[in-house]
Amino acid sequence: MSYLVLARKYRPQTFEQVVGQDHVTNTLRNAIRADRVAHALLFAGPRGVGKTSVARIMAKAMNCQDGPTPSPCQTCQSCKEITEGISVDVFEIDGASNRGIDEIRELRENIKYMPGHSRFKIYIIDEVHMLTAPAFNALLKTLEEPPAHVLFLFATTEAHKIPITILSRCQRHNFKRIGLEDIVRSLEHICQELSFNIGEESLRLLAREADGSMRDALSLLDQVMAYSEGEVTEDQVLDSLGAINRKVIFDISSALLAGNVVGALDLLEELYNYGHDLKRLYGQMLGHFRHLILVKMGQTGPPLVDVPAHEMTLMKRQVEDISLESINQIFAVLFQGEAGIRLSAQPKLALEALFIKLAQFKHLVSFDQIVHKLDSVTKRLEKSNGPSQQSKVLATPKQEALAVSGGNALSGEAQTSSDDLGETWQQLLSIFHERCRSLVPSLEKAMLSKVAEDFLEICVRGNSFYTARLRDKKSTAAIQKVCNQFFGRNMTIKITEAQDRAPKNNHPGESDRTRRLKKEALNHPIVVDTLEVFHGRVVDVKIL
Repeated sequence: MSYLVLARKYRPQTFEQVVGQDHVTNTLRNAIRADRVAHALLFAGPRGVGKTSVARIMAKAMNCQDGPTPSPCQTCQSCKEITEGISVDVFEIDGASNRGIDEIRELRENIKYMPGHSRFKIYIIDEVHMLTAPAFNALLKTLEEPPAHVLFLFATTEAHKIPITILSRCQRHNFKRIGLEDIVRSLEHICQELSFNIGEESLRLLAREADGSMRDALSLLDQVMAYSEGEVTEDQVLDSLGAINRKVIFDISSALLAGNVVGALDLLEELYNYGHDLKRLYGQMLGHFRHLILVKMGQTGPPLVDVPAHEMTLMKRQVEDISLESINQIFAVLFQGEAGIRLSAQPKLALEALFIKLAQFKHLVSFDQIVHKLDSVTKRLEKSNGPSQQSKVLATPKQEALAVSGGNALSGEAQTSSDDLGETWQQLLSIFHERCRSLVPSLEKAMLSKVAEDFLEICVRGNSFYTARLRDKKSTAAIQKVCNQFFGRNMTIKITEAQDRAPKNNHPGESDRTRRLKKEALNHPIVVDTLEVFHGRVVDVKIL
C-alpha cells in the first residue's frame, strides 16, 4: 500500500518538531554543542510520546555530515538513510523479539568493527526492558566501556524492569505525557495542512482519548478522517471512536448526586445496549468526581483540572449546592469499588449495585455550615432571652450553691435536706472525676448521707468491695483532701455501708430537684436546636 498513516507521515524529524518534551530536547542539544554526549542514553516514558523518534533524531544529529550538530541538515546521505530506515550504521532493534543472550553476543561481536561511512555506529534498542536477565548481564561490560565509535540509545515504557546495573551505566531522560493543549495545537496544524475541517471541541475529544500520546492522537485523527466526509461533527467523532459522550457522564453524576437511582440505571442500561465498555465508563466516572472535588476546592484550570471552559462551567454549577464532604464520600466509594469493577465478570451488575449504594447516601452538612448554624442559633437566643440560665448557674461559686449552714450554722449532727445533699454530692463527684479518677467507680456507688460543720458521712450501697476500697487509708486521705478544699474547712470523713432498701430503678442521690433540672436541660432551646442541626439524640444528662 502506498498510503502512509499520519503517525508516520508527521513523525518529528528535528528536535524542534518534538512536541511537549522540551526538557529532553534542550538537554540533548546542549550536550551535542558542548561535546558531552554520553555513550549510552536511556529514554523512558509512556507510549507514543516521542522516545524512538528522539533516538532517530539523535542518530541523525551525531552522524550528519555537518555534525555532530543539534540541527541535522536532512539532506546529506546519512540523514536521508536514517530517515528512511536503511542506514547500515544505525541499527534499530526490537527488544521484545531480540531479547536472548545469543542476540546480545552477536551485537558484542559486531561493535568491534568500524562504521561503514558514518561517524558513529549507533544501536537503538526499543522496549529494552524486554531483554532477559542473561542478555542484560552479557551487555554490562560492553555498555560500560564501549568503543569510541559506538553509541547506545535505549527506549522503554517500563524503566523499573531494567536492572539497576544497567540503569547506572546509562544517562536517563524521562519523557512525560503530552499536555491536552499541545496535542490540540498539533492536530490543528496538521488539519490545516491537509485542509480537513474539524471543530476544536472534536479535536479536544481526540486529544482526551489519546491520553497524552501524540501517536495515538494521530491514529485517532486518521480514523475520523476515514469515517467522515466533509466537515466533521462531534457526534461523528463519538460514533467513529465508540467513545462515551461527556454529556452522559454529567447526567449520570447529576443523578447520583440527586439520589435519582432510577435515572442513573436507565443511562447505564442505554450505554450497555449501545455496546460501550462499562469498565471504561467507570474510569471516566472516577475521573469526573475527582474533578468535581477539585472544582469544589477552588481549582478551576490546568494542570489539575484540564477540561474545556464549558465543562468547567457545568462542573461549578453541579457542585454549587453540594458540600465537599458529600462529593468526597461518593468519590471514596467509587475508588474502593475499583478492584471489584475491574475484575468482575459482570461489570454491568457490579456498576448497578454501586450506583444503588451511592444513590442512597444522604447529603452531608459541611463543618462550616454547622458552625454557621450554631453561631446563628446562639446569637438568636442571646438576642431574645439574654444570657442563658446555665451560664448564670456556672458563674455561681460552688460554695454558694451549697445549702449548708448559711446564716444558720449547723450543729454537730445537723443535716441538710435531701435535695441539697444530692446536689452537693454531684458537685463533689465532678471534682473527683478531675483529681481522683481511680476512686470514681467506687464513689458512684455511694451517696452523701450527712453533712455537719466539721463532719461528713458517705454511705456506700451494694458490694462491700466498694466500701473497703473507700476505707483504704490512701483513699480516705484523698477524699478528705478534696472535701476540705471544697468546704473550705477541715472535715472528718466517715465511710459507712448501708443496706440497699431503695428500689433498684432509683439512682443514688437523684432527687426531685435533679430530675427537674434534667427536664429543663432537655427542653432548653440551645439543646433542641443543636439536636435538630446534628440530627442527634441525648444519651445522658449530668447535673454538676
